[in-house]
Amino acid sequence: MNGPQDLGGRHGFGPVVPEDEDIRFHADWEKRVLGLTLACGALGHWNIDISRHARESLPPAVYLGSSYYKIWLRGLEALLTQAGEVTEAELQAGEMQQPGLRPERRMPAAVVPKVLASGGPANRDGPAPAFAVGDKVRTKNHQPAGHTRLPGYARNCTGTIIAVHGCHVFPDSNAHGRGEAPCPLYTVRFDATELYGPEADPTLTVSIDAWEPYLDRV
Repeated sequence: MNGPQDLGGRHGFGPVVPEDEDIRFHADWEKRVLGLTLACGALGHWNIDISRHARESLPPAVYLGSSYYKIWLRGLEALLTQAGEVTEAELQAGEMQQPGLRPERRMPAAVVPKVLASGGPANRDGPAPAFAVGDKVRTKNHQPAGHTRLPGYARNCTGTIIAVHGCHVFPDSNAHGRGEAPCPLYTVRFDATELYGPEADPTLTVSIDAWEPYLDRV
């Protein structure tokens, strides 16, 4: 969707200031938000793409005015209320007023390291790829109301396939409960001038991962 999360190539937001990679959290509450998000995912009400869509669906003023983990918290609140696990009254009171729906799916602390180490692989069996390394492709100029991983700055642009990654879960479908719909995933390389116009540095390129439904053959 064309939401506040899709900032690539937009002006007016200031420079990107990288932080020290050793700094994971700026306050203890951020650790709790990460823990809550992982634990609530074990309830099985949503998948990773649904959770991403919940965060990007926040109102622009809320999203752009929130820190990273505050965005996670607001998205988690929306997911839990939609699933019926918590109520608006409980959020306002800051305490449980009724039992959860799936207490049997609690994630014990002892299993967390194993769960995190196993990750969530998204590769699946699926159709053969329509494109090969070296093929020229053009991204579609779609403006979806729902979730997509095709960034706005890379739509309707011509690039070159530089890697084929097999089939993976298609997030545009998975984020809306329509099934995983696995399809081929590629890395596509673009000249900077193709994405940002003739004033861009002609020596630079940008690569993105793009699912097959995003692409047309040139």
